[in-house]
Amino acid sequence: MKRSPLSTENSWKNTSSEVPEDFRLEAYQYELPEELIAYRPAEKREESRLLVLERKSGRIEHLPRFSEIEEYLREGDLLVLNDTRVFPARLPGRKETGGRVEILLLRLPEPGKPVPALYRGKKLLPGYRVIFSEELSAVVLEKSPEGELKLLLEGPEDLLSAIKRVGKAPLPPYIKREPEAEDLLRYQTVYARKDGSVAAPTAGFHFSEELLSRLSERGVRRAFITLHVGYGTFAPIKTPDIRKHRIHQEYVEIPEETVRAVEETRARGGRVIAVGTTAVRALEWGAASGELLPRKGWCDLYIYPGFRFRVVQALVTNFHLPGSSLLVLVSAFAGRRLILSAYQEAIRRRYRFYSYGDAMLIL
Repeated sequence: MKRSPLSTENSWKNTSSEVPEDFRLEAYQYELPEELIAYRPAEKREESRLLVLERKSGRIEHLPRFSEIEEYLREGDLLVLNDTRVFPARLPGRKETGGRVEILLLRLPEPGKPVPALYRGKKLLPGYRVIFSEELSAVVLEKSPEGELKLLLEGPEDLLSAIKRVGKAPLPPYIKREPEAEDLLRYQTVYARKDGSVAAPTAGFHFSEELLSRLSERGVRRAFITLHVGYGTFAPIKTPDIRKHRIHQEYVEIPEETVRAVEETRARGGRVIAVGTTAVRALEWGAASGELLPRKGWCDLYIYPGFRFRVVQALVTNFHLPGSSLLVLVSAFAGRRLILSAYQEAIRRRYRFYSYGDAMLIL
């Protein structure tokens, strides 16, 4: 049994009793058997399981296949999907002196501009050079006390192509195996089209092209936002009072056609259904003024209980890490007690958890 593999041990224990329960980090912990962490995806995207949770009644239904979500979506509903593409941000390399290191880029690099990164392996200090291939290397410019680096990548003008030739899928740290070639396909949604993420919008993993086509035939529409997932999504909450946590900025684009699709859906009585917490954050960030607007920019919206949702009416999501901002977000959407009760039911029924795990539909 384990708590969050990303959290700082005992960091949540000393929360003041004066903090309301919904704002205490300790209130977002749960015990998960190790064997329920999904280290690999389901054989086929639609074959993951689906837990359906109704917010008003608290009713839970269990579906053996995600594809049965068709029965819960209606003509006139709108799925809002995050079309970001994960790039192979894990770069194995070596120092000029020969020591092995692995770099995790935290953002898609631009030529001539520093990029934040994490690393593991031999010690790195400012001025050190890391060699990834004959055409790609990096110089360490800065190192923070917490160990985060600022790197300057050196290589061809098309840095992304060079990165794709040597990089690996940036699997989360709780997947305790080395990335494989298949992960470059499966740690990605079928509708991914804009490179920029270092972690996947995993709720979208369950949709195949065939399922999306069948939903379209039933009158379920699609619209897209882009949120390039960075460290902000998977960084653990370390403050005992969750309100003091800060989300790292992530780049978001909300196109005009998506705003129009949301407006038309509402006018016709359909539901706006976010596929994943990243889609929720993007839509609600775009509606910060009170109405959804086309926007581009850096989003640090942190959603916790008490947040007023202006756009999203239903949510497709995975099962999230204890003490994570993602668990806090879904708790804000459906209620902490209801979410944790559903998680306990999922554990009892042996659902698979986290990025490659099963799904939840919150209505």
